[in-house]
Amino acid sequence: MIYFDSAATSFQKPASVAAAMWEALAAMSSPGRGGYSAAARAADAAFQCRSELAEMFGMKNPEQVVFTLNATHALNIAIKSLVPPGGKAVISGYEHNAVTRPLEALGADVSVAAAPLFEPEAVTAAFNRLIVPGTDAVVCSHVSNVFGFIQPVEDIAAICRSRRVPFIIDASQSAGVLPLNMGALGAAFIAMPGHKGLYGPQGTGVLLCREDVPTRPLLEGGTGSQSIQQQMPDFLPDRLEAGTLNMPGIAGLLAGIRYVRRGGQEKILAHEKHLTQIAAQGLAAMPGTRIFASPGLRYQTGVLSLTVEGLDVESIGSALAERGFAVRTGIHCAPSAHRTAGTLDTGTVRVSFSDFNTPEEVARLLRVFPGALGRAF
Repeated sequence: MIYFDSAATSFQKPASVAAAMWEALAAMSSPGRGGYSAAARAADAAFQCRSELAEMFGMKNPEQVVFTLNATHALNIAIKSLVPPGGKAVISGYEHNAVTRPLEALGADVSVAAAPLFEPEAVTAAFNRLIVPGTDAVVCSHVSNVFGFIQPVEDIAAICRSRRVPFIIDASQSAGVLPLNMGALGAAFIAMPGHKGLYGPQGTGVLLCREDVPTRPLLEGGTGSQSIQQQMPDFLPDRLEAGTLNMPGIAGLLAGIRYVRRGGQEKILAHEKHLTQIAAQGLAAMPGTRIFASPGLRYQTGVLSLTVEGLDVESIGSALAERGFAVRTGIHCAPSAHRTAGTLDTGTVRVSFSDFNTPEEVARLLRVFPGALGRAF
């Protein structure tokens, strides 16, 4: 199988990730649950992971790094900490259901800063119009999971700082690929998965929390600290980490983070964009194929969406799967993004790359694609 679905999960991992998870299973119990060596090793691994994340994302205090199940879990904490039932939020036109569904459940008054694809200045202008007094929070995906569109979070953050409105960044598609500095941005929260650009395992996620922002736990339970009191601790990370931590996952995430930091985010992004450029040029030359790409990929990561005139995207995906290619088709859990881009009725075929893909794999896709289209009729 040639795997081109890393925007969903980076299926191919560094060997060090699996090794770290096996070591955790063999040698670690749970942090904060005892003074013996297995608990101490777990506490050390968890602290090392928090520390590397804090350094990577421009944070001074590793204790403001909270482990979650995934980015969706992290976003729910962030949104529900800031937006009360019936509150007011401003979001981009390219949000995932992990943002829009929690806001819907809160009955929030949501304003959408919709703007054309690959036009960051228009995105900034839309947020500038909509961020008004009384806004409880602004939420923006750094990169669209459907189109790879890099949104201008730095400019949006500046607006939020000037108007004293909390800003939540969904870094699901950018963590490990694009630089993000929590301190410089002044964001209230940054949410991310462990299993995409950080190359950790599924079941891991991270919420970066600004120190002066109040947090609302989604779960209450044991934390290994202040056990006698019946309220959750008032300090992080314990306040948001009820229950037993996923130590094999955290150990694997630490190994994934170290892989990214050794290789360098800039090099990984350049490699993914090179593959995207090859794919975009080759696919665009095929009759009836529409490619959603920023000129020169200036505002785009290693995510490429396409449609083919007269063909259902699901049938294209099935035909490619028969030929050994893993791609994602449909709405991608992001109807908001498709509505903004005008593809809600059709969906798209999404091809997304990682550091483990090669130009030879892309060349094979381009050779196979015309036959797959014939099979899809």
